[in-house]
Amino acid sequence: QVHVVESGGGLVQAGGSLRLSCAASGRTFSMYLMGWFRQAPGKEREFVAAIGGSGGSIYYADSVKGRFTISRDNAGNTVALQMNTLKPEDTAIYYCYARILRRYDWGPGTQVTVSS
Repeated sequence: QVHVVESGGGLVQAGGSLRLSCAASGRTFSMYLMGWFRQAPGKEREFVAAIGGSGGSIYYADSVKGRFTISRDNAGNTVALQMNTLKPEDTAIYYCYARILRRYDWGPGTQVTVSS
């Protein structure tokens, strides 16, 4: 099992930026696909971004393309989500996950609030 924990959430005004970080345990970090989901109040959890083990494959939800950037540091066992030009609709709890085959390990989440 991979232990995952997020950091970097907070309150920001619309148009601002935040950088989320996700730290994961384990010696085989580079084997995991890492990514982010988010869940807004009253809504289902939705996909945000993901990055393959080597960093060569990257995926984004249409709603964040061009504004968010996902990256990873395999030496440090971390994944980052740089969020720019934030909008009030980006307000949600952001969850980092580690995936290998069909197994997902989730972090507890970090709150991001974007004020208008």
